[in-house]
Amino acid sequence: MDNKEITLLKRALDRQVKARKQAESILEAKSKELYDTTRHLQEVNSRLENLLSEKSSELNEIFVNIVDPYVVMDLMGNIIKMNDAAREFLGCGPDEEIDLSSYVHKDYIEYTYNSFKSLVEVGTIKNYRPKLVLKDGTIRTVEVNGSIIYDENRVPVGAQGIIRDISQESEIKELLGNQRKQLDIIVENSPLGIILTDNEHIIKANNAIVNLLGYSIEELKKQSLDAISSSEHTTESQKLMQKMDDGELENFSVVRTFIKKNGKQLFTKTAVSAVKNQQGEIDYKVIILEDITKELEAEEQLKASENRLSSLIANLHTGILVEDEDRNVVLANKMFCALFEIEAPPHRLVGINCENAMSGNEHLFKNPDFEVSRINKIIQKKDLVLSDEVEMADGKTLQRDFIPIFNKGVYNGHLWTYTDVTISKNYKRNLEVQKEKYSSIIANMNLGLLEVNLDEIIQTVNQSFCSMSGYTEKELLGNKATDLIKITDTNTLNSKSEKRLKGESDSYEVEVLQKDGTTRHWLISGAPRYNDSGKVIGSLGIHLDITAQKQLELQKEALVKELEKSNVGLQEYAHIVSHDLKSPLRSISALCTWLNEDYQDKLDDNGKYNLSMMQEKVEAMDSLIDGILKYSTINSDNIENSSVDVNEVIKEITDIIYIPEHVKVVVTSTLPTIYADRTKVHQLIQNFLSNAVVHIEREKGLVEIGCIETKTHWQFSVKDNGVGIPKEYHEKIFKIFQSVGNKERSTGIGLSIVKKIIDLYEGQVWLESEIGEGTTFFFTLKK
Repeated sequence: MDNKEITLLKRALDRQVKARKQAESILEAKSKELYDTTRHLQEVNSRLENLLSEKSSELNEIFVNIVDPYVVMDLMGNIIKMNDAAREFLGCGPDEEIDLSSYVHKDYIEYTYNSFKSLVEVGTIKNYRPKLVLKDGTIRTVEVNGSIIYDENRVPVGAQGIIRDISQESEIKELLGNQRKQLDIIVENSPLGIILTDNEHIIKANNAIVNLLGYSIEELKKQSLDAISSSEHTTESQKLMQKMDDGELENFSVVRTFIKKNGKQLFTKTAVSAVKNQQGEIDYKVIILEDITKELEAEEQLKASENRLSSLIANLHTGILVEDEDRNVVLANKMFCALFEIEAPPHRLVGINCENAMSGNEHLFKNPDFEVSRINKIIQKKDLVLSDEVEMADGKTLQRDFIPIFNKGVYNGHLWTYTDVTISKNYKRNLEVQKEKYSSIIANMNLGLLEVNLDEIIQTVNQSFCSMSGYTEKELLGNKATDLIKITDTNTLNSKSEKRLKGESDSYEVEVLQKDGTTRHWLISGAPRYNDSGKVIGSLGIHLDITAQKQLELQKEALVKELEKSNVGLQEYAHIVSHDLKSPLRSISALCTWLNEDYQDKLDDNGKYNLSMMQEKVEAMDSLIDGILKYSTINSDNIENSSVDVNEVIKEITDIIYIPEHVKVVVTSTLPTIYADRTKVHQLIQNFLSNAVVHIEREKGLVEIGCIETKTHWQFSVKDNGVGIPKEYHEKIFKIFQSVGNKERSTGIGLSIVKKIIDLYEGQVWLESEIGEGTTFFFTLKK
């Protein structure tokens, strides 16, 4: 409840007190008047008893002395006599016959009947208060005091009475009653707590107090105000209360803390008003409580927020300046001082007039006159201004915002914010240059560029894409890409679009039906397109027409298939040739053996030599055929890779090949376990070792096998101290049917088999050799 409502309540209470006092005075006066009238009536009654038997004309002399309406009527309600006041009140003429009962309001007929009956029985009536409906229609409330008129035999013959108009008094009482009810309703339903106290005890309290404090009315009546509350400023509160008791104050307000029934504190704004009697003494005090607990908490939170805001503003990387309507500084922060080279701390600027301060600092701006004029125009218009750029003399660029401050439509000042955008502006400028540069590159590159939104609506294309698709830029922009660019495999396109929404990039090939109906093959590199907040808003695709390459690939695939068929046929042919050639060789070998056995004693040395040479040539031919067969079957199709311990392979080879007694094979380091085809590795190393041991003519031959590990390969070496290999044969010996010198037993296939196996494992082979010193073969196998 605010002070205005409290004042209205006090005024209502004052009117009620005054009205009650006025009513009491009126009642007291009227009671005395009634008492006098009663006595007067008694005297008149005694006279009337005599006069009724005498002359009725003498009654008028008695009526003249009564001021209030006075009537005499018979027992049927017919008026016999009345004074002038009664005639005036009832609105009737001098000789008019009047039935007083006809004037009674319909709601008071039964009441009147019972009252008249009592009058006849008792003889007198007091405070009979009916409502009368007069001739002009007005309704009046009257109070009748009367008595019965008896004859000489004490038989009732009539009634007399004084009628007093109490309409105004009734209205006052009714008004006071209504006001009292209204006040009670207001008090009981007020959200403010209201207490009536006599300084010692609480006399009355409303429902709001019960709800606020948790005490019942009975519990509160046993308490005093000081017992359940205390003031934050006790001394000041006591002084104010003393001044009220001394009559110096009618009311005052303090912040007071009440203790609720549950022990919790209730912070209130407490208004105390004095209720005085006619002598000016304080009878009661009205205490009105307003719960300000939440307001205090909000005030604390507001203070905390203000402190945080002040700290935030003070440390912002944006310069802040707040001016009032007269351009006096209200607030500034450190960044503002730094941007404008102000050495004083921000709080020292408060109160300084900015218009005056500008006059000595124009040199800070690149265009002083323009900036001063610009500031004045902005302030004069009082409109919001954002992103206004200010060029400073030191080369910096500041971005300025102007925010006018209005309170209920009244201009109270404005806020300036300044941000150093020098770096971002330079970056933007460079970005624009780069954008123009790359835009030119994109527009003229051979790759087709297509940019679409999430609905596949084309946003951007370059000339290369137009050329690739057969459409003009006007035909493409604003249209749905899938409606114009017909891709045969729509499933691929849909899956790629879903990937773009997930932020994934990839490349893929599609077959496209162009505008002219021709089919082309495109390689598309697609990536999602993001907005500034990192949300996917579409996709960007780089398109390359790979139709020519695709045709070459198809030709290549056809050639590969044809080559594969040829290889299969060649292998089959090699096996057939091997079988067909070996059959006559075996026959020739058998014939030579038979001739040697059958004609041993008949052949001379020359014949035996010729037969021996024939047998050797047959064996050489057999070896050549085996070599060709092995060479032709070396390919990636029949490789079965597994873990191969090279140490075991070396041991197996040295156990099965012929090694002269003067030759020693040494492994210089532990050889690795590799992942390869065991047969191929065996075949590879056996060829190196076989060549090494047979070409050593020294008394002590030595073959050394070693290996080192590189990042991607194993590098093996086979070193011997044989005759060496001339330089012109270093590459030639790895070709088929090529061998060093005229060694008749050499087929010229062994090292070509080696080269082919090494190629299968993405390795290399080479040698280092000196004539008469020896040869070292090196070869690598991929890990």
